[in-house]
Amino acid sequence: MEVTGHRTGAHVSELDEYESESELALYREYRDVASLFRFVVETERRFYLANDVDVKVRASAAGDVFFEVTLTDAWVWDIFRSSRFIRGARIVTFKDVNVEELNKPDITRELDFE
Repeated sequence: MEVTGHRTGAHVSELDEYESESELALYREYRDVASLFRFVVETERRFYLANDVDVKVRASAAGDVFFEVTLTDAWVWDIFRSSRFIRGARIVTFKDVNVEELNKPDITRELDFE
């Protein structure tokens, strides 16, 4: 079976377009749900939004330091998941973990209670 460059290029272009549309839809979902969460958690493999985060520094028997991160009520930035909302997750990593508390808008300003 012979595959021409034109045909292969069309398939690559369709795949690129699908990936771009999926990434844009994921970003829009993130933007819509971010206000529901208190924390942003970033690991070497994933990006999460969560309402409760617990980070513990641990050491293995060999003395290697690692992090155990427990998330509750979370959302996972993952283009391949059909459902990104999760009840909880436990992450164990030897890499850096970044946890940031999100700024919540001042409700008195939103309701005009000045």
